[in-house]
Amino acid sequence: MASQRKRNPNGAGTITKRKDGRYQAAVYVLQPDGTRARKFAYGKTWADCDAKRRELLDKVDNGVPVPTRSAKLCEWLPYWLDNIIKPRRKPTTYAKYEMHVRLYLVPRLGKKTLEKLSARDVRRALKEITGAATAATARESHRVLRSALSSACREELITRNVVKLVEAPTVSPYEGRVWTLEQTADFILTARRDPLYAAFMLAIGLGLRRGELVGLRWQDVDFENRTLQVVKQRQRVMGENYEDDTKNRRKRTLPLPVLCVAPLRWQRLRQEAMRAKAGAAWHETDLVFTTRTGRPIEGSNVLRSFYRLTDEAGLPRIRVHDARHGAATLLAIGNVHPRVAMEILGHSKISVTMDIYTHVPDELKRDAIAHMDRMLGRRPR
Repeated sequence: MASQRKRNPNGAGTITKRKDGRYQAAVYVLQPDGTRARKFAYGKTWADCDAKRRELLDKVDNGVPVPTRSAKLCEWLPYWLDNIIKPRRKPTTYAKYEMHVRLYLVPRLGKKTLEKLSARDVRRALKEITGAATAATARESHRVLRSALSSACREELITRNVVKLVEAPTVSPYEGRVWTLEQTADFILTARRDPLYAAFMLAIGLGLRRGELVGLRWQDVDFENRTLQVVKQRQRVMGENYEDDTKNRRKRTLPLPVLCVAPLRWQRLRQEAMRAKAGAAWHETDLVFTTRTGRPIEGSNVLRSFYRLTDEAGLPRIRVHDARHGAATLLAIGNVHPRVAMEILGHSKISVTMDIYTHVPDELKRDAIAHMDRMLGRRPR
């Protein structure tokens, strides 16, 4: 008696051969709106098609939504944010992407379907974003949309990423302002009695980022060996204050400059006095810079204090982050090797450090030219 043909169990999908010679798999999947529909996948061979069928079944088993029709950008972009970006990227990255999707991409391109989106549509939208905001904002929106459509390609919702056909808007590089040594000394003198004096000294002396300053803990400060570890940072994203790894997830141990030791000791004494005054209302966090009750301070408060002291000293306004450029400039003046400066500042690539090193003061350039003159002048004629 002929054996019965085996059939896949219900829900396991089917594979059929098309007239064009390719194979087609069909599987019922969960859609982002909660309904179930058939999803098709294609392959040149039966094995290729079966592998794609199994991938779809794995998503079904794990409850992962899979779009089945040509979704509009207003549907795909939120799905991409919640299911691909949010679980894998930092909250700061998710918040930045979400802002670009909500304010710039969906209002201009949301009604377009993934398949019908053209390079002309993208180019027109980027021009509108540049006019409404800045070229830098449009460039970042270009990057966000390119990433979203690359994910759509991997999901086999589209066959190509049209954003890659459109050049990103050109943006002039930001030229951060750097104080002179005299101006830096004036700021230090003005900030000496400020509660955040030690934070500003660390920003100027070691180039710590704002998030690294508010995330610094006493356990990371070693007065005996005069070292400081940069391990964590604190950020506020979408109304929530959270602790995270440092930028580029690089931990670094730095020698503590003498000019930072006394301010840190003063900060510890000041915090002990605040702890005694707060009593039972004190919240122990081990953070170096806190409020009067021991709670973490906001990075925005650091910025406000920095601007206030800058105005009091009569200095041109710069960003707290520009103090990192000032620290890099001081390292360059001291002939510190760029690789060493890279480790101190926590840059991910030596090219970032070199970009800052190219903006050295004029007197350093003159010294370099004079040194070259002396070296070449010794050559026999």
